[in-house]
Amino acid sequence: MRVILAPMEGVVDALMRDILSTINPYDLLVTEFVRVVDQLLPEKVFLKLCPELLNKGNTPSGTPVRVQLLGQEPQCMGENALRAIELGSHGVDANFGCPAKIVNRSKGGAVLLQYPESVHDIVKAMRQAVPKEHAVTAKIRLGYEDKSLFMENAIAVYEAGATELAIHARSKVDGYKPPAYWEYITEVRKRLPIPVIANGEIWNRDDAKRCIEVTGCDSIMIGRGAISLPNLADTIKTGATPYTWAQTLGLMLSYTQRELNGRKSDYYPARIKQWFTYLNRQYPEADTLFRELRVFKTTEEIVAVLEAAQRNLGNES
Repeated sequence: MRVILAPMEGVVDALMRDILSTINPYDLLVTEFVRVVDQLLPEKVFLKLCPELLNKGNTPSGTPVRVQLLGQEPQCMGENALRAIELGSHGVDANFGCPAKIVNRSKGGAVLLQYPESVHDIVKAMRQAVPKEHAVTAKIRLGYEDKSLFMENAIAVYEAGATELAIHARSKVDGYKPPAYWEYITEVRKRLPIPVIANGEIWNRDDAKRCIEVTGCDSIMIGRGAISLPNLADTIKTGATPYTWAQTLGLMLSYTQRELNGRKSDYYPARIKQWFTYLNRQYPEADTLFRELRVFKTTEEIVAVLEAAQRNLGNES
């Protein structure tokens, strides 16, 4: 079984990929999307979103990383797919799942699921541009406003020559609301001869087992669950014990130190509060701590709260 870290725009950046791949046996990580409009992008754009390209496409711990592209113009998507491969990406992925309004208004992401022929043409252009020994993959949702074209889109990806297909088992309209409709993935897996990767509502090891049982897939992709429980992939693949709150808080402080050393601290308050929105699902302590720190706006204040919480845990033990 493979466990793949999903691309999460504005959440799973290079630092988060580094941290999560260090504590989990991921088989593959997929980047936030590189936005392709109407031109071949310069190398610096790829390197900014995927600095792992400077390390042969791997995280510092050795986990392979795949660049994801989002765009609607086949030729440009093909050209940029080749550039990603030439820079060292472990394959290249096409985004047909992003539900963001600003992206959809620009004819990118999930909005393209209304037009299976466009999905086909984009993937085909990428496949033709990229040498055959390299993977060309796609990630889709079950549809845009409804699920009526889920199979047409899946077949379009396959017939265009994709190596494998990841399916987020919701439509764009469903957003991230439970449930995930895994049974649709089952139908696609039975229909297509290429590997299908199941994604959606996998929060713990039991969820992963049920998803595999329902879909018959031997590969799963985890997104929000991977942020909610930092060692989720390890619990799924090896049966490891889920991280305690003390371990997770320590990980957050490690993230904090590296975040502040790596770029302007102006970004930090928003990023750490964002992480707490995911942790609240797994840890009651995270909800309590978030109520305390959410009123603070400066990096110094938030770091002080986290450090005090860690000291308190140490005193309690």
